[in-house]
Amino acid sequence: MITAVPHVEAMAAYALADLGGDKMISLAQNESAFPASPTALEVGRTVMDNMSLYPDPEWLTLRRAISEVHALDTAKILCGSGSMELIGCLIRAFVGSGDQVLGTEFGYAYVASATAQVRAKYVKAPEFDFTVSVDSILGAVTPETKIVFVCNPGNPTGTLIDNTELIRLRDSLPDNILLVIDQAYAEFSDDIVGNDPNVIFDLVNRGDTVVLRTFSKAYGLAGARVGWGYFPTHIAGEVRKLLNPNNISTVSQEVAAAAMRDQAHMKEIVRKTAAIRDDFSHKVRGLRFEIPESRTNFILIRFADTEEAQQADQALRDNSLLMRGMSGYGLSNCLRATICEEAVMKRAFTVLEGVRNDV
Repeated sequence: MITAVPHVEAMAAYALADLGGDKMISLAQNESAFPASPTALEVGRTVMDNMSLYPDPEWLTLRRAISEVHALDTAKILCGSGSMELIGCLIRAFVGSGDQVLGTEFGYAYVASATAQVRAKYVKAPEFDFTVSVDSILGAVTPETKIVFVCNPGNPTGTLIDNTELIRLRDSLPDNILLVIDQAYAEFSDDIVGNDPNVIFDLVNRGDTVVLRTFSKAYGLAGARVGWGYFPTHIAGEVRKLLNPNNISTVSQEVAAAAMRDQAHMKEIVRKTAAIRDDFSHKVRGLRFEIPESRTNFILIRFADTEEAQQADQALRDNSLLMRGMSGYGLSNCLRATICEEAVMKRAFTVLEGVRNDV
């Protein structure tokens, strides 16, 4: 019998969302409620004739678009097949057996999976009120800590800490620890006072911080699988060695570049999503469910206990709606709801209202 290496055999597979079948409407994957830029989609159609050729391994058009919009150094931008590829390569490049990767209590679960792949230890610093605590992170640092990951805004909590806290974290960490700030949902918070994205990108110039973003959320391109990051030059050089060559298809590169340049469309998606999110949150809080303030395209709904959360999950499924269970995060009394179009959110509210009335 052929067997895997011991540390892979011991790993649990990364848990994907249960999509429940073709008839279900998914509120489980944090996909955009609205289509991507029409201009970007048209660009994608026009490049289909070039599919006989390999994609650009340097992502030049895409990097230039990102650089123009965010006023960043093109040479410091790396692109991946989703930000997941960049996370995995960062860990493989800078973490080994016996090292530690430090995340937070409700941080992005894929970081733990990527850490297990290199036989390192993943450690979680406690969060408070579903919010990242810089003091908690600093208290969990050890001599074995190689990378600190902070998801801001958080997933699955949706909460946000402001830039001054991230700067305090970086200033307080030892210089030999890499700080990775995962901003997959940053477009939903970039316009908030005290959250200027340029302040965080500027941290990269110190040489000890990486900032990650994605096209999967606010740009409505989850199916294109395009993520990007801003890296110190020497960090980028090591990570680049581990990225798959030709990792992003020609169509995905061109569509993402056009979507990046269509900032008006992206900001309109953010505006409409936030409006639906805030209205839905207000109504669900009126049913006496706890919801942390979200700065993303989803909300976390906290039920009285695990039994009530399971009751709500079943009631939603009975109505062909599917939210994401949070047991994997130690939150078995919670469901995460992606914000969809208004008609879907109205259906979801009606189901939750029925659950609460049954208590």
